[in-house]
Amino acid sequence: MTLLNIILIVLAVFLILGIWFTVDFIIARRIHEKHTPPYKEPPVHKSDVDFFARGDRLFDHMFGQIEQAEDHIHMLFYIFRDDDISKKMLNRLMDKAREGVEVRLMVDFMGMRIGRKHKKDLRKAGVHLVLTHKPSLPFLFYSANKRNHRKITVIDGRIAYIGGFNVGDEYLGRDPNFGPWRDYHLAVRGEGVNDLQDVFLRDWAAASGEDIVGENHYYPEQHPGAKTMQVFASNGSHIEELAIKLIEKAENSIVIGTPYFVPGRVVKNALVKAAKRGVDIRVIIPKNPDHPLVIHAAYPYFRELIEAGVDIHMYFQGFYHSKAIIVDDKVCDIGTANFDKRSFRINREINCLIHDAQWIRQIMIQINEDLNRSDRVTIEHLNNRSLLKRGKESIATLLSPLI
Repeated sequence: MTLLNIILIVLAVFLILGIWFTVDFIIARRIHEKHTPPYKEPPVHKSDVDFFARGDRLFDHMFGQIEQAEDHIHMLFYIFRDDDISKKMLNRLMDKAREGVEVRLMVDFMGMRIGRKHKKDLRKAGVHLVLTHKPSLPFLFYSANKRNHRKITVIDGRIAYIGGFNVGDEYLGRDPNFGPWRDYHLAVRGEGVNDLQDVFLRDWAAASGEDIVGENHYYPEQHPGAKTMQVFASNGSHIEELAIKLIEKAENSIVIGTPYFVPGRVVKNALVKAAKRGVDIRVIIPKNPDHPLVIHAAYPYFRELIEAGVDIHMYFQGFYHSKAIIVDDKVCDIGTANFDKRSFRINREINCLIHDAQWIRQIMIQINEDLNRSDRVTIEHLNNRSLLKRGKESIATLLSPLI
């Protein structure tokens, strides 16, 4: 067989795989859209909410609540490593299971890093562990890309956690490749806990086959908190609509924090329109991303946004993984959804919208600190991009729905 024949065979294989992946994704996506109910405004509930921007403080708080658990611990993470902080978490879950507490741990198939020995120890201790969103036929490529990106922990139905942190040492700033880690996470008490519990149990039923959704045991009567809050859960739909609604309602200011900024044409146009009507818009993204193409996928949006008056800032003191949208200092959206096509159209996500200007002030203090650790992107910077980096932009743009 000649070299030319080998090259032709390889090209043919790549072509066939490319066609298969494309058809697989398009058909599955259309089926998903067909069966997706229309956008519905989430119910308004009253809750108390604590804010965390550092992993050590979050995990210390969470460990303290886990140690007080008497009835159940429900935990869902997108990524669960097999390292120091993960072992501390697993040991606490196993201790509580041995005490008779119901412990359900759910991890996304792609994010599972718990070793075989620890899985065996978990089962022996009585911890129920399941993987969610395993790739499956007939739409293998689409299912392999559709991730459960939610992070939810509910303890005894009295406190719940939601936000951007996963379980791994890098989230405490221990990975030298990333350095200090900036993320936002919430601890919720009050009526919102039952909303988060319901999302977890529906995901658990889908992944494990154990349907305990709606059982009164897991939905205790809640005392209303002081903050007005909405829990917004998505299944690859409506996050984009939510973002557009928030942008369109802005009168004075919008702040967007996200590790991945790939908004797509419709959301980009909404930002441009808002900027041109005088809304002060600031976007914070990481200067040193954790994905080789993600920053290049963001650059094609920068020029039009900057020319319209949007300020783009690149956080340089470590890795920026926070996911937040603050509108007019009156509405704050914090959760798991990134400002990108994957979160808008593929992943399962969950966000909290908090309507409380006084509470939002603490978020803006953190936002302003993060802005002070950021470099502003200018048109001159864009003009000086090398041909190699501009070539990467083209590749990243092509792959942007999956990055």
